Parts: sequence; C-alpha cells; structure tokens
Amino acid sequence: MTAVREGLPDGRYGRSADQRTDRKLKIIGGVLGVALVGVVGWAGASYISGQDLSGRVITWDAVSDSAVTVRLEVVKGKDDTGVCTLRSQSENGAEVGRKDVIIDQRTEQVDTEITVRTTKRATTAELVGCTVADGS
Repeated sequence: MTAVREGLPDGRYGRSADQRTDRKLKIIGGVLGVALVGVVGWAGASYISGQDLSGRVITWDAVSDSAVTVRLEVVKGKDDTGVCTLRSQSENGAEVGRKDVIIDQRTEQVDTEITVRTTKRATTAELVGCTVADGS
C-alpha cells in the first residue's frame, strides 16, 4: 500500500503565492489611491489660490436703447489692480456693447456701478471675466 499525500497542512508554511500577490496588489493600490487623492487635492488648491480676482454682476438695467448700467462686485487682494470685461447682448444674442473696467481701488472688495454703451437695446449684461493687471 502506498501513502498518498494530499497536500501541506494549512497555515504551516506561510501564505500561498496567491495570498502574497493579493496582499501586494492591495498595498500598491492603496499607495496609488492616496497619491491620486494628493495630486487632485494639490491641483484643486493651486487652482483656487490662483484665482486672485473674482467678480460678479449684482444687478443690471437697460436704462435706454444705447446704454446699460451694471452693478459689479469684485473681490481681490488689497493692493491688486485688475481689469474686468463686461458685455451686453441684444434679444437675438448679438453683442451690442463691451467695456473693460479697471479695478484699482485699494480695498479687498469693490462694489461699483458701470455704464456700458450699446449699439441697440440690450436684453442682458454679463461679466466675461476678470484678470489681474501685470503692472508693466
């Protein structure tokens, strides 16, 4: 009679190759996941901190067929100077007015009213964007 060996006793000789591979993959996946979260967080923080000047239109009013008044609020660094671009459009979506406004007040929040001249009656006024002036 011959003895038949069925296998090694469980747990006696350490983990199997499959278990070691699974553990390594979990560790690598965890490290890569943490790195990805770090990169996304860094990119988000860089983007937000790079926004030196932000503005928004509070109200606007078409005061005539050739002008619209816009109340603009801008948040910036106290000593920053910036340029905000406003535009107005007619009912069919055509641009009828555009104006660049220099924001150079020495405060962190500027609330100002601007008149934008138009070529015909405006049905909307919007802020295209604000940028920091480079001072050169």
